[in-house]
Amino acid sequence: MIHDFSFVFHYIAINKNSLTMKNLPKLLVVSILVATTSACSKSGTKALEQGNYYEAVIQATEKLKKDSDNSKSSEVLPQAYQMTACRRLVSSQPYFKETEEARDNAATERYALGIDLLKRKTREAGREAYNSFEELYKFAPNYRDVRNRMEEALNMGSLHVVVEQPKVNSRLYQYSNEFFQSKVDEFLNTNRRMNKFIRFYSPNEAKSVNLSPDQVIRLEFIDFIVGETLINSDKSTVTSKDSVKVGEATVDGKKVPVYGKVNAEITRYRKQVRSRGIMLLEIVDYQANRTLRREEVNGEYNWGIEWAKYNGDERALTSADKTLCSRREELPPPPQQMFIEFCRPIYDQVTSKIRNFYDRY
Repeated sequence: MIHDFSFVFHYIAINKNSLTMKNLPKLLVVSILVATTSACSKSGTKALEQGNYYEAVIQATEKLKKDSDNSKSSEVLPQAYQMTACRRLVSSQPYFKETEEARDNAATERYALGIDLLKRKTREAGREAYNSFEELYKFAPNYRDVRNRMEEALNMGSLHVVVEQPKVNSRLYQYSNEFFQSKVDEFLNTNRRMNKFIRFYSPNEAKSVNLSPDQVIRLEFIDFIVGETLINSDKSTVTSKDSVKVGEATVDGKKVPVYGKVNAEITRYRKQVRSRGIMLLEIVDYQANRTLRREEVNGEYNWGIEWAKYNGDERALTSADKTLCSRREELPPPPQQMFIEFCRPIYDQVTSKIRNFYDRY
């Protein structure tokens, strides 16, 4: 309910010299009564609660003279003053009966409009019917069978879409494919209705309700490679940046250190394992047997490791070389895991493209 009725009092103030009960619209009178009730219910002073607005104005004014920061009086004064002006201009009369009649008439018209739209049995009419029943439900939620009619209209106005799960004809990757299928199920569960009039179904759900869908989304892996391995190596000779002790010499019968730069031969290795796949995304108008969208979606996952070996003097190595030499060759993730990893970007792209496609609906 709207509680700001300042426009009502503004209207009265401007037209107070010519305003009478005969030319004051009933709707305006009802608004004044509601405003009065709302103001009274919110006030904490006794005079305002009892409808003694003149007395409330006097008391609030006196308090503010003594204490200009009195928050309660500052709140009461404008409300009571406003109500005093209203009481001088009009005599309060209850219009509850008229209000109820207006509500009933509006409900009857809304309901009849929705029923008439349902008879057309088109998606557009279903959406209009739903909006009509929804408005009716807001102000008369218990009117006849409005809830059931809302569901009926929503079903008629919705685009019903079945999302088929992709399949992989390989036992090795069956577990990995189940990961993608579970992600699709998760998407359906969290986006059962992408918007009010888009309804998604899994194939099992569609079968259980004997649905003849409007559209079908088909997903299919048309190509994938898992574990494509490439190993590179390069060999080089490195020399220490500074001179280091390389031995000793005898000078005048004494041993003294000998300094020089040292060398080492280092071989660096890099292993890269690449996995990638292509999924076909196809959206079909099931009733017309017509392709609405067909697109290939790519996903890739690269795993890699670097390590090194050396021969010669370790002191010739840089700190980065030493780190590489401390590593050893490692095995890549299992093939099933790599399949899952290249599926992740495919899933993100597919769901994004589905959202973008149905935004226009």
